[in-house]
Amino acid sequence: MKRQIGVVLPVLGLLLGAALPDAARAQDAEAGQRVFGQCRACHTVEAGGRNGVGPNLHGVFGRKAASVEGFRYSAAMRQKGEEGLTWTAENLRPYLANPRAVVPGTSMVYPGLRNEEQLTNLIAYLEQATR
Repeated sequence: MKRQIGVVLPVLGLLLGAALPDAARAQDAEAGQRVFGQCRACHTVEAGGRNGVGPNLHGVFGRKAASVEGFRYSAAMRQKGEEGLTWTAENLRPYLANPRAVVPGTSMVYPGLRNEEQLTNLIAYLEQATR
């Protein structure tokens, strides 16, 4: 019986963890800040921060795509903004995982972040740092 419990409990934990929404999964904003190091070459998060190769991300949550004043977006990203794309944790996740799949023709050269834990942590950091 003890052996069965030792097998069942980890499997049950995996199943429950997979069923939890992203917000309920463990998030580590500090680890996300380290992941953001990959993004820092092109983006800033500070209020009033400069646009770089990519737009400043301050206030990104709830913001319409392609709406940072003074930043020159690709036609594909402008189109997504015109279609009503608004950045949320739920739609940033697939975009950060594979930008070209979400916005074909984007000028963002980043290939995407495939590690789910890093994605969760990055979004936790962005939610905290861009308010």
